[in-house]
Order: sequence, then C-alpha cells, then structure tokens
Amino acid sequence: MGELAREDGQVGAGPAVPMSSLVTRLSRVVDRRNRRGRRHDLVVILALAACATLVVGNDSVAAIWQWSAGASQEVLARLGARQDPWRGRYVVPSERTFRRVLGGLDGAGLDRETCGVAADVVRGVAAAPVLPAAEGPPEREQRRAAQRAIDHSVPLGLLPAIAVDGKALRGARTGTGGRAFLLGAISHASGVVLAQRQIPDKKGEAGQVEALLAGLDTAGMVFTLDALHTTKKSARLITDDLHAHYLLILKGNQPLTRAAARAVLTGPDTDWAATSAVENDRGHGRVERRQIRTTDADDTLFPGARQVFRLRRDVGGLDGVWDTKEIIHGITSLPAGLAGPAQLNHYQRQHWTVENRLHWTRDVTFGEDKSQVRTGTAPRALAGFRNLTINTFRLAGRANIAHARRDPARPRHRLRRLRHLT
Repeated sequence: MGELAREDGQVGAGPAVPMSSLVTRLSRVVDRRNRRGRRHDLVVILALAACATLVVGNDSVAAIWQWSAGASQEVLARLGARQDPWRGRYVVPSERTFRRVLGGLDGAGLDRETCGVAADVVRGVAAAPVLPAAEGPPEREQRRAAQRAIDHSVPLGLLPAIAVDGKALRGARTGTGGRAFLLGAISHASGVVLAQRQIPDKKGEAGQVEALLAGLDTAGMVFTLDALHTTKKSARLITDDLHAHYLLILKGNQPLTRAAARAVLTGPDTDWAATSAVENDRGHGRVERRQIRTTDADDTLFPGARQVFRLRRDVGGLDGVWDTKEIIHGITSLPAGLAGPAQLNHYQRQHWTVENRLHWTRDVTFGEDKSQVRTGTAPRALAGFRNLTINTFRLAGRANIAHARRDPARPRHRLRRLRHLT
C-alpha cells in the first residue's frame, strides 16, 4: 500500500504494496463530485486514507486528515497531490473535504478496488507486500502462526475455502435510512478479504452472494456459510453457476432436510466408526472436542448434495469437566472422495475465520463498533480501507494486525521531540 509508515507516521522506504497497484486500482473509482470546484483528485484522497489507516490510531476521518497533513512532501509527490504554485509545496485536502468525499463515494466501486488489490497479489499481477521486520523476538500470535504452518494435525487434501458472512456497522445508516450492513468473503487459509458488498439488511443477505462473488474465480473452491444461506437457490448458485462446493448448516429454515439428516445419522458412535472423526483443541483456558459423523446423500435431499453430517461440540475447562454440548447438522456438495469426515470437520471449524479474523479484528483493533462516523458512505469506505490494511499485513505474513499497525508509530521515532525537556 504505497509504502509503510515509519517515523512520525510517515511513509517509509520499504514498499508494502507497490504504489502503482494501489493507485491504479483506486483511480478506477468513479468520482461523483461536480467537476467545477474540484481542487484535489479523488485518487489522492483515497490513497491518503488508505495509507493513514495502516498506522495505529488513524481510525476516524479526523485522524486520517491529521496523518495526511503531516505527510512528507516526498510522499505527497508520489501520491500525485496538488501543488500550491505560490508556495511551491504539495498540499492535502482539508478535513471537511475528506468527510464530504468519503461520505459521497461510489461504495461498490471502492469495495471492488480495495479487495482487488489483494486479488492482484494472489493472481501474481502485483508484487506481494514487503514489510520491515519487527524489532525484538516474534510476538505471541506470530509464533502461533508459525506453529500452525507446520501443524501435522491439519487434514491433507483440503481445497481452497471461503467463508461468507455479514456484519452490521453499528449506528451507521444508509442513504435510505436503513441500517448499514456489509456482507464479506474471506479466505480460510490466509485470512485475506476477497470481496465486500453492502446489502439492505440481514434478511437480504442470502440473495446477495452472487453479486458479492461476481468477478472472482471460484471454480473448485469450497464455500462455508451459516444457516441463513441454506436455501436451494444458494446451493444451485454455488454448484451450477460458480462451479464450486458448499458446506451449509441445517436449522429451522429447512426443517424437512434437517429432520431427514437427523434420521439417517442417529445411532451409537460405534456404528459410525468408519465415517467419523474427532478433533481436540486446547487453548484460551478451555478444551474443545469436535466429533463428526457423515453419510452419503443425493439431489433428492438438497440440490447438489453429496453428504450430510452431524457435528457434536463439547466444551469444558482445563480441569477436564465438560460444561456445554451442542449438536448441529449440515449438508455439503463435497463427495466423500473429496472430503472425508476430518476435512468436513476442519472446513466447518474454519468458517469462524470470518468472525475471528475479520469482524473481531475490525471491531477491536480498529474500533469499528465504537466509530462515530455516520454520514453517507463514509462508514462503508472506512471499512473498506480497514479490509485493505488487513490484507496488506496478512499478505506480508504478519499475524497480529494490532502489533503490525503499531510498528510505524514506535515511540523511539518521537524521542527527538522531547530532547528540549531533558
């Protein structure tokens, strides 16, 4: 994303995402402003907002403007900022301009291009982000990520998988007065946000999957979705139109299919030894056991169905006492030859990537739910820049987004400001 910030939040020497890729993508966003009276190019405003969001603390429009106002002349020149002919210096838009522009953007276009930067890297069109190494020993999440990379308990033969789920922008409203709600798609393996789209409300989420994934090459992938998407229309879309596979949860909106799955998957565990798997996990002060059993299915049960499964989750404390039990049923278009019980267990667990690595990160690391931005498309735009930041750090191999955002703002760069006090 241009270049990562270094001292005093400035953009530094080491490229994160090549500037040409970012600027080329952002220049495709349609400028809805009246040509008369424009002083700053839209791509400059968007690039400044994208670069500012990389640095910790720049989670509001005011903070983005403040970072931009302190950017070096070299950075502003690279971004194509407007030059004041009288002073011979590059200038940045005012805070009011940032608010007005971000509040009146082509939101769909911005979502498409910010996610497209990551898509360019995945396809090899653009270079992968390169970040300076963090000082000191690797922090905890980085060590855990390295350990997971060599974890031999992960099943073999997994297909590329994408989790799809929605998130409300708390307090924000659309232009028609409805609640702002964003539907996102994120890679299981990398945690990279592949697509985002604003939808009318939670109830309309299921009908927006096709538009969300338009333009993505999804053939042969696996889509994990929650029970809201368990409809025959979604199943046919994924298998027939996208040439992919689905893994769906059966709940109250499909009572007959769920009842049929329950009926065929009953019986003691010993009866299912050949088509079952158990996964144990320990961490965060608790232990979890996930037991899955599967059996074959066909189109008479659900469009494209090839297997149904029963998943039991037991959660307890480190003392070995089980506290809670949950049993869910699901259905998938993956045949047993492509995904056995262990693979299905893993896919279902990794669906929570969308909550743990996207929604939680934006809420906690970027303070999205606490944001006071309410006007127009500004909440959606800031969410798009946060996705871009998340993608930049993850494609560069950084596991902890909060830790990565703090790197460019290390206190050692600011000590010289305090020398007059010592």
